[in-house]
Amino acid sequence: MQKTRELISKAARSRLPVLLLGESGTGKEVVARAIYEANPAGQFVPIDCGSLVGTLMESELFGHVKGSFSGALENKKGLVEMADGGVAFFDEIGDLPLDMQVKLLRLLQEHEFRPVGALQWRRVDLRIIAATHRDLKAEVAAGRFRQDLYYRLNVIAIHLPPLRERQEDIPLLIRHFLEGRFDPGPELFGTLTSYEWPGNVRELQHCLERLVALRSEGALRLSDLPSALQQHQAARDLRQLSHVVAEPVEILPEARLMPKSPVISIPESERQAILAALADTGGERTRAAQILGIGRTTLYRKMKKYGMN
Repeated sequence: MQKTRELISKAARSRLPVLLLGESGTGKEVVARAIYEANPAGQFVPIDCGSLVGTLMESELFGHVKGSFSGALENKKGLVEMADGGVAFFDEIGDLPLDMQVKLLRLLQEHEFRPVGALQWRRVDLRIIAATHRDLKAEVAAGRFRQDLYYRLNVIAIHLPPLRERQEDIPLLIRHFLEGRFDPGPELFGTLTSYEWPGNVRELQHCLERLVALRSEGALRLSDLPSALQQHQAARDLRQLSHVVAEPVEILPEARLMPKSPVISIPESERQAILAALADTGGERTRAAQILGIGRTTLYRKMKKYGMN
């Protein structure tokens, strides 16, 4: 996050094009807005290239003049003209069709465009920031993206790594999104920080919003997590308990476990580990949960599952 801040600061010093690369949900629009806000001028106009479809695409981007086509009852200003003096953010630029790529290339090179049905070119002074989750080099090689446009956009490139490659940022993001209002507790915090987050920062944010919305009696609970994270937590529990069964001497020196069978089931492995921990602590559940490396509520849930009342 600190490295990204430094790049934002450097990129904000000029009006050169910026290309933001990264998986969906890594915060590309957040970075684009941060570049704009570091040196604000004019408007920040987001343009979702994936939603620009059909015959009205050119009109949405560049506007049109009255009577240029059926239904054009008045002059219309396009998104590009709205960004004059400011920033046009082309989100998912890799989805832009080739015919629109040609027109965008002229906009970059000549700083001018022509509305649909107009005879005169119009000049604009804007900065273009583009973002994509696609590998644009591969898209160029496949003929789906213009090479000249790629080089025009790729002046200042900022790569936003997925959250799984910067897990040290997850605790900071959790605290940021919870705004200090809620404490997730050690077990829930461990689940959140060890998950790979395939949807990246967006998925983490939505997960925390869900937890806050569904909280019971003011507390954030594992049971309120989405199913993918609950399955992740169950897998963590299994790995921890399997380790206890595999290494009983080091972890539970006073416990006496049956020899581990090569065909022992996962539930039986869990049950044996819990029994051993309870035996070693004289039935003290809090201490048993600590030995097993799981939360106390998880221990209670598993004891109930295996009929250990």
